[in-house]
Amino acid sequence: MKVLVTGGMGFIGSHFVRRMLRRHPGCEIWNLDAMKYAAHPDNLRDVERDPRYRLVKGDIADKETVERVLRERFDAVVHFAAESHVDRSISDPEPFIVSNIVGTFRLLDGAVRHGVSRFVLVSTDEVYGSAEEESKFAESDALRPSSPYSASKASADLIALAYRKTYGLPVIITRCSNNYGPRQYPEKLIPKTILRALAGRPVPVYGDGMQRRDWLYVEDHCAAVELLMHEGKPGEIYNICAGSEYSNLEIVRAILGLLGKDEGLIRHIADRPGHDQRYALDDGKLRSEHGWRPQTGLKEGLEKTVRWYVDNRSWWQNISGGASGDGGQGG
Repeated sequence: MKVLVTGGMGFIGSHFVRRMLRRHPGCEIWNLDAMKYAAHPDNLRDVERDPRYRLVKGDIADKETVERVLRERFDAVVHFAAESHVDRSISDPEPFIVSNIVGTFRLLDGAVRHGVSRFVLVSTDEVYGSAEEESKFAESDALRPSSPYSASKASADLIALAYRKTYGLPVIITRCSNNYGPRQYPEKLIPKTILRALAGRPVPVYGDGMQRRDWLYVEDHCAAVELLMHEGKPGEIYNICAGSEYSNLEIVRAILGLLGKDEGLIRHIADRPGHDQRYALDDGKLRSEHGWRPQTGLKEGLEKTVRWYVDNRSWWQNISGGASGDGGQGG
């Protein structure tokens, strides 16, 4: 099987590439990545000499690049590449429109021309907007994005579904809850908290910190994407979550506890514009139809994640803005 992964040098993409190479000896993986700020060059250092792996540096929004790559003929495209930080989308929406909408269009259009037999678009729970207390979003619920980031992802979802209906492209859309784990860029809540706490610096928390998220360990997410790449039904949407809902403040406190740091490091800052209060997904479809279950609980996942950042200082020490900035937490 020959698979094109976009954004494979990023956080989730690199875990997926490594998983595919580990579990499928006959699989050939091409990684199309623009190598922007969140694509760490060390994320796939351990597989770069594997003859089954090939990195292609290029932008998914560039028509000629996408055409050149897709001419190589792939059995599947798994599309992770995206601008994904909500705060950045608020301060500068244009890169999100270009990458998440135009880039997805380029890939879909090329996939039709070159006969790709499976196209997996990795989306987000943020396309649904904020969930009411005790309610959970199903795949059929309306999309009500709140930020330029989530609006760009919702747009990509709709374009993908149109390509399924109009051109018959075998598209599968996955919508996941907040991912966490090793190698996540430090602008997001969990790694940012870990690194600032390690440095003994204040840990910023938006508003009262009561915004609730479902926290999904990255390896569990990749297992679900792998499963759906093989078994998912074209034209369908699948929610992926852990059923592990906690507030941002609870997550920060848990990390400080694991590191033996005082909660006095917490600093409540002004909330960001349009901040969704709660995300919650109903993943019954994935569980009932495909038998998927998350394997890593939050306690274990946080322990693994904290341990990785403590043991891999060289990975994050030279990243500018990761542990030093005062704003921004991600999803």
